[in-house]
Amino acid sequence: MATILPRPGPPRVLAQAQLANSVGDGAFYATSALFFTQIVGLSATRVGLALTIGWFTGMLAGVPLGNLADRWGPRRTARLLAVCTSATLLAFLVIRSFPLFVVGFCLYACCQGGLTSARQALLAGLVGAEERTRVRAQLQSAVNGGLALGAGMGGIALSVDSKAAYLTVFALDALMFLVAALVLGRVPEAPPATAPASGGPRLTVLRDRPYALLTLLNAVLYLNMPLLSLGLPLWIAQRTDAPKPMAAAVLVVNMLCVVVFQVRVARQVTSLPTASRATVRAGCLLCAACLVYALSGSSFGAAAAAGVLLAAAFVQVFGEMMQGAGAWEIGFGLAPDGRQGQYQGFFGMAPQIARMLGPTVMTTLLIGWGTGGWLVLGGLFLGAALAVRLVVARYGSGPSAVGGTGASDAAAEAPAAT
Repeated sequence: MATILPRPGPPRVLAQAQLANSVGDGAFYATSALFFTQIVGLSATRVGLALTIGWFTGMLAGVPLGNLADRWGPRRTARLLAVCTSATLLAFLVIRSFPLFVVGFCLYACCQGGLTSARQALLAGLVGAEERTRVRAQLQSAVNGGLALGAGMGGIALSVDSKAAYLTVFALDALMFLVAALVLGRVPEAPPATAPASGGPRLTVLRDRPYALLTLLNAVLYLNMPLLSLGLPLWIAQRTDAPKPMAAAVLVVNMLCVVVFQVRVARQVTSLPTASRATVRAGCLLCAACLVYALSGSSFGAAAAAGVLLAAAFVQVFGEMMQGAGAWEIGFGLAPDGRQGQYQGFFGMAPQIARMLGPTVMTTLLIGWGTGGWLVLGGLFLGAALAVRLVVARYGSGPSAVGGTGASDAAAEAPAAT
């Protein structure tokens, strides 16, 4: 427990705030689909369209809201966005039309995207570079614990299956974001960035080509998320002899392993070189997991298929944890001081891109192509991991390298960014 729990002070307070956020997120993820269809009264097609528009809008909002955190202060920005997230959730309690739902969900997704950027900038401002990845791993353990607790709350509402139950969960979700805002008030404010030189670009990250390339490569690696939440359930139901509840079992294995092992896995990542090596190992493990998952499609009975799926799930989760640790170190290490908000907002687009592309990629490769699709997906994981190592080796001698080598135009116009 001592290794999972952050040290007293700002890291522990950040973990408490993250726990409150993730409890709300877990409840939202568990109940939102039925809430929007049964309570708001929308068709599944309209819900899907609104979610796509909303998450895309939220992805685009991450960089400017991250830049706001750099200028205004990440703690102040995070607290404001947590309150705004709570307000959007309360709005869902009364929204009953599709246009208002689209607007409301866009606002919710923007607040969530900006909140993530501000929290990352606050972490970078309050925690030394040498321990950011370890603390980020501890926060991830808190996130998974909170998601599990929130999902449990959502599960109760799903079992009751009444309007009052769903409304109660959304109200509790809003309350947890207010709690997070209050908790963040216990940490000091990180110093805001200085204003850019006159005539220089404000959003220097948009001119940082190596950082953009690393973000896209990480988006490929983050396809392990829709693989777990969408691809596997469909594969299990349509292509294996395993019982359908195995999809839930794989999720439980993943969640518990992250809570217990994420901090230990992250210990080996202490610099950019170790981060790139961890990313390569992650690519190898994710590729191996795909090969094992492919075996579960063979016709050798429900028990054997279930065993193969569990074995692959263990391989996948350790690849996921290594990929996460490597990405955190790279994302922080290559971001210039004073620009963490906008850089973390941009880097945070990677998992959101994976979420948007995931449904198409997973259904095409796994359900459409079957075993061959698993081979392609494994190759994508391995290729992206190797490419990350090449890019980091080429440009990754620190934030100044990114500003001076990968984004020479930005460096020339805005030397303060380096």
